[in-house]
Amino acid sequence: MEVKAYAALAAGERLIPHDITRREVGPGDILIEIRFAGICHSDIHQAREEWGGALFPMVPGHEIAGVVTEVGSDVTRFAVGDHAGVGCFVDSCGECVNCRRDLENYCIVGANWTYNSRYKDGSPTFGGYSTHLVVKADYALQIPRSLPLDIAAPLLCAGITPYSPLRTWGAGPGVRVGIMGLGGLGHMGVKFAHALGADVTLITHSPSKADDAVRLGAHHVLVSSDETAMKQAAGSLDLIVNTVSAPIALGRYLELLGTDGTMCVVGLPELPLSITAFELTAQRRRVAGSNIGGLRETQEMLDFCGERGIGSDIEVIDIADVNAAWDRVVASDVRYRFVIDNATL
Repeated sequence: MEVKAYAALAAGERLIPHDITRREVGPGDILIEIRFAGICHSDIHQAREEWGGALFPMVPGHEIAGVVTEVGSDVTRFAVGDHAGVGCFVDSCGECVNCRRDLENYCIVGANWTYNSRYKDGSPTFGGYSTHLVVKADYALQIPRSLPLDIAAPLLCAGITPYSPLRTWGAGPGVRVGIMGLGGLGHMGVKFAHALGADVTLITHSPSKADDAVRLGAHHVLVSSDETAMKQAAGSLDLIVNTVSAPIALGRYLELLGTDGTMCVVGLPELPLSITAFELTAQRRRVAGSNIGGLRETQEMLDFCGERGIGSDIEVIDIADVNAAWDRVVASDVRYRFVIDNATL
């Protein structure tokens, strides 16, 4: 089927209207009319080939929320009219040890990403900056009716990315959690850590974000340029979720961790992070990484949000304004997620 979309036709080019072809709905598929698509900084990195070679034309977008308009004959999880979402991947091998553990995002064979990737038959994947998506029902998520679709869309990446490490490292009552950065991922990290019952500290280089951090659920705000405050906070955290997408020296932030504390990196800078062995061995600290979440955990996150009324803080835009929005994302001029109203396609 022919579908309207916006695409980058080559690396670094601005997005323009571009028609694409979606496969017909098969027995195990659903057709989603995409209502909203979040803008993730990774959309920009990939369309500009800042993470290596990419596939063009590229239709970005892996924060997809919409309404099911057709279901395949074998589908039982969805019905026409259901609210459905798609995140960063649309398929995986389904057979490796990680897929069997509901960790499809870590598929050993390799997940099939929602865009800038290929399906198993070799055809290219196209993302959510489009009017419709055909996807395997098993790789779609159910969005609770209590969540408006516009604030739900960013949860499929900006939500699950901090949620997963918070759950993995047991954020909850009595756990001291630091969130580094208050962008698209960071603001959701603050919301989730607060909702899970942890003691939450926002770590930011922008003092102007202090009021917002408290509004979102932070109990403390630590301004990283304040050397005195940073020294006083040494050893005060058990877990840091690092959402910063710039290459930084980690040492001064690792000092905020107590013995056996963990920093989990979820931001994806283009250049290496720096660290010394002494910064780890001093208090048996750990540096780890996390990449979105599997289908089961992502559904858990959506249900958690539905029960508590948690969504992203967003600015809804017309698709015609997408290039200007990308420029603003790069300039960190958004609080805290742009979401495309796909009706404007």
